[in-house]
Amino acid sequence: MPERLQALFAMTAQNMPHIFPPEVLARLCEHVEIDPTLVAQDFTDPRVRETLARTEVLVTGWGCPVLDAAALDAAPKLRAVLHAAGSVKGFTTPEVWRRGIVVSSAAAANALPVAEYTLAMILLTGKDVFAFRDQLRTRRAFPYGGIVPGVGNLHRRVGIVGASRIGRRLIELLRPHDLSAALSDPYVDEAEAARLGVPLLPLDDLLRTSDVVTVHAPQTPETRHLLGARELALMPDGSVLINTARGSLVDHDALVEELRTGRLTAILDVTDPEPLPADSPLFDLPNAFLTPHLAGSQGNELARLGRTVVEEAGRLLTGAGLRHAIDHTALERTA
Repeated sequence: MPERLQALFAMTAQNMPHIFPPEVLARLCEHVEIDPTLVAQDFTDPRVRETLARTEVLVTGWGCPVLDAAALDAAPKLRAVLHAAGSVKGFTTPEVWRRGIVVSSAAAANALPVAEYTLAMILLTGKDVFAFRDQLRTRRAFPYGGIVPGVGNLHRRVGIVGASRIGRRLIELLRPHDLSAALSDPYVDEAEAARLGVPLLPLDDLLRTSDVVTVHAPQTPETRHLLGARELALMPDGSVLINTARGSLVDHDALVEELRTGRLTAILDVTDPEPLPADSPLFDLPNAFLTPHLAGSQGNELARLGRTVVEEAGRLLTGAGLRHAIDHTALERTA
């Protein structure tokens, strides 16, 4: 067995034991030598800098300090960054790539709970669960007599905006259900869409023909207000918008105006700004359902992120290629 690699945690300290509970931490320690009592939140801290000098692997997570030239100068042996979360944009810099440091992300592991949340919301809105719950609470009696027309999930069209890891995982989760899916993504061609098993549509066509539109595109300058007043107006009456990506992808002012007409329903796990101001009309609109950015990994799901890092550390130790290595040339168009 090769000698273990020297490693250091770099993330928000209170997150570390949730991402690396005892059994996951024990597995990580089979591949790296790491002090669980030292979690770097500031690369200028003297104790951190002493450890950085011999660190070969940074195990990062939410709250990792920025890896700028000064931080990297203090870590001359650093060869890999294993990120126990999704996007690495917030803390990596061009200097990381210039120095040939490989970076891996647990974004694929974090995609699953977001896709599960989205699937759950698709199925629940198909039954108009949230509206009927409110009516039942108000009337204290069944708000309908027998069969409810206009609801149901049979052959509903789900329009997926963005073939991200989450979008692709959602396509997989939709397959056992009597739902149909379509995709819009400017970076996907017909052949790739065929491999995914979904038709590829221009965004306008997808919006016009979908019962549910779910947003899984990255936040970039080009995707700001990707769904504005014009795009939202294309959605059919009674359709549902789900956003678990980033709040800035939807023009909230335009969305509020559409929701006030009663035409659409919105399921928003992310908003812009986040959190919303207390006087936002989205809190009071009956056809807006808000959750506090919890679709991603929470609670016991965090250990899945840690397990991904453990697997990557094992591959790094044995010289195998990282399974979830980041292609930095594609960062501009990814989350």
